[in-house]
Amino acid sequence: MVNSTSNERKNKGTFASIIGICVNILLATGKIVTGVLFGLISVLTDGLNNLTDCGSSIISLISFKLSAKPADKEHPYGHERIEYVCSMAVAFIILFVAVTMAIESINKIITPTEVEFSLIVAIVLIVSMLFKLGLFLYYRYTSKKINSSILKATALDSLTDCISTFLVLVCLVISYLTNFNADGYAGILVSVFIGYSGIGVLSDVFSMLIGKAPDANMLKEIKEKILSYPNVLGVHDLSVYCYGPNKYFASAHVEVDAKVDVLDSHELVDKIEKEFLETTGIVLTGHLDPIVIDDERVNFLREKTQEFLIKIDDSFSLHDFRMVFGKNQTNVLFDVAVPYDCKLSKEEIKNKIETEIKKIDEKYCLVITIEPCI
Repeated sequence: MVNSTSNERKNKGTFASIIGICVNILLATGKIVTGVLFGLISVLTDGLNNLTDCGSSIISLISFKLSAKPADKEHPYGHERIEYVCSMAVAFIILFVAVTMAIESINKIITPTEVEFSLIVAIVLIVSMLFKLGLFLYYRYTSKKINSSILKATALDSLTDCISTFLVLVCLVISYLTNFNADGYAGILVSVFIGYSGIGVLSDVFSMLIGKAPDANMLKEIKEKILSYPNVLGVHDLSVYCYGPNKYFASAHVEVDAKVDVLDSHELVDKIEKEFLETTGIVLTGHLDPIVIDDERVNFLREKTQEFLIKIDDSFSLHDFRMVFGKNQTNVLFDVAVPYDCKLSKEEIKNKIETEIKKIDEKYCLVITIEPCI
């Protein structure tokens, strides 16, 4: 849950990008020269892919510089979403290379040329695989360390490149041993893997831009941290909004005893908000929610209602439970949080709950709010 600082993200991301540029230039040069000298379209394709990886690393380098810019009047939440835009640019470059290389490979199949395979080709490809595997491990480690979508994308791309190079090597060995020209077919396989990688990156970025649900572990940690404060009785309606890999805003309803002085409870929520910002970097807004905990009638019906919910679906949760006692009827008001994939409609859930509670007392008038929970 604790985020790295902007400077730490920028420094580690910049260093990773420079490493990627250097390694990919080296690999691209070796493969393109080898592909041209030996007339191997699959090796040439793989080399051009490394060249685009170099371009991707340059984009990530620019991304870390721009996304580290502080907030301004036009962008009060900062510039960290620039990283998502740059990730999209990387994805489109990957897809362009995949399509271009697929066309070249099809032409190679239609008009095949003699394939010359040697130990030099094998060494170049094996060394490339080892470098790409190393880049994958390094990118993956760094992306987790600084929560970077663009490094996660390049890590996946590096792993795909490693698999693609292996396919090229296998197909060239088959060509050498069987005299069947598999070079063009290897090029198509490489193009498919490259395209698959690009689509995966694009899908992840689109998901982030349109509002991907926050990580379940983050939600759990936020709840546990709030509940760890003395006099906090419960937490509900927790929402987390992401404005970039390192920029989170959150809101939560904090339940406290209704009998405690409101100024004391307000001071508690202020303390939670302040310490969240200092220790996690999350800008948290807490809503004070007083609840009655010493009324036997309220406690009894709240417990019974919770039992009814568990019978319907143990993933349901109850909050904001209140009772307003009158002469002829008692209003019972509460919210029920249900998961998005619940098969029951809101009316079905309300009817099931109302049926059970009415068995206790016909005078109860229920006001139930059904809301989705993340």
